Amino acid sequence: MAKVSTAQSQVGGSRPVRVGMISLGCAKNLVDGEMMLGHLQRAGVEVTAEASQADVVVINTCGFITDAKRESIDSILEVVEGKRRGDVRRLVVAGCMAQAYANDLRREIPEIDAFVGLDELERITEAVRGELASHVPDQRGALKIYDHSNPRLVSTGGYAYLKVAEGCDNPCSFCHIPAMRGAFRSRRIGDLVCEARHLEELGIQELVLIAQDTTRYGEDLRFDNGLRHLVESLLAETAIPWIRFLYAYPATLDFGLFDLMASEERFLSYLDVPLQHASRAVLKAMRRGGDSRSYRKLIERARTTVPNLAVRTTFIVGFPGEGDAEFDELMDFVREIRFDHLGVFTYSWQEENPGAALGDPVPEDLKQARREELLELQQTIALERNRELLGRTLPALVSGSLAEMDLLLEGRLQRQAPEIDGRLLINDGTASAGSLVEAEILEAHPYDLVGRIVRVLREGVSDTASRLPVRPG
Repeated sequence: MAKVSTAQSQVGGSRPVRVGMISLGCAKNLVDGEMMLGHLQRAGVEVTAEASQADVVVINTCGFITDAKRESIDSILEVVEGKRRGDVRRLVVAGCMAQAYANDLRREIPEIDAFVGLDELERITEAVRGELASHVPDQRGALKIYDHSNPRLVSTGGYAYLKVAEGCDNPCSFCHIPAMRGAFRSRRIGDLVCEARHLEELGIQELVLIAQDTTRYGEDLRFDNGLRHLVESLLAETAIPWIRFLYAYPATLDFGLFDLMASEERFLSYLDVPLQHASRAVLKAMRRGGDSRSYRKLIERARTTVPNLAVRTTFIVGFPGEGDAEFDELMDFVREIRFDHLGVFTYSWQEENPGAALGDPVPEDLKQARREELLELQQTIALERNRELLGRTLPALVSGSLAEMDLLLEGRLQRQAPEIDGRLLINDGTASAGSLVEAEILEAHPYDLVGRIVRVLREGVSDTASRLPVRPG
């Protein structure tokens, strides 16, 4: 990735110090990372995406599941090796693991120079300068909520995430995020509109609304249908062409959102609703409501209101209590619903989880076998769904050159959310990164599509893809 062109600063030495960031985990964590980069940039610190050029490395960690923790630890240890070779001068750990496990990390990996918790993102400059050597963040759940007045260095190309709320109040037995990120707390609509306007000024073509439970937005502010009101405000007060939201919780989903999708072209016809399972017995153990019948009605109603709706979900296989019958019910549900996009996780037992007492009775090899079987089924469905698009001309957002082959462009249709869904590979036509185009679909594959640019609808005005300051994990 290219180096960011920013101001240089004398930080803790006789020459400018370059800071690099490795951001792991979810989009919400990425926004925190962008905010930390914004504070560094405001302080005049040079930021680079080239790890080999970084004197100070910030690792923005994820602590959601065991694999995420392991990835975070591996990244930390990789930078520790860089310190031992003399390639890196300082290592800073931020994010969820800093919030929840800083004391343990300090004891086990003394090479870490500083920690920055979720409620103190603005202290990243102190950490980089070596001024937080003995500091440990408060290990309780986060309490703070950041507003638009905080600087932010956007690291995504053509689109940006807008974090509408912090924390979570849901009691899911497989998740300890509420213990790290605290209780659910919404930002004010006016605050979010101000940030959206700033992102629009940067040339952002797509705004992706996110939170731990996005459809609960505004509940703590005591107004009904908060997410719908927020989207209406963003549509009225910005001209951003594409607006979508991710992470709908079934119990808090406002069906008025689908009426808005049906009437507003800029509010994309896309639903990401992580259902986690279809068996009532498993969902009860997960401390979640619903079952295959109620979920079927929800999706049928949404598709009736928005006929071109793309539906994405995620499931957890191998959860305690999932036997052959429960897994078969899940498979049957997927066959019937025919999701456009689907992700599958294997259950990750952690002692911090509220449901830790349930144990981890499903063998790991059986979890993996079920995951592969479900994904194989979804591949067949996704290919059939994608073939329905052949020959159609559809709006697309160009991301930039394809990483695997510079001669091709990469983009996304409205039905493809960034990072989590497939891509549109463009083999004919040119447009700058961040451009909106019309593309004819020429080939369909289980994950990606291939197409050609028919015409450019709106040129990208800010090639953010060429100045990424964050190296993903």
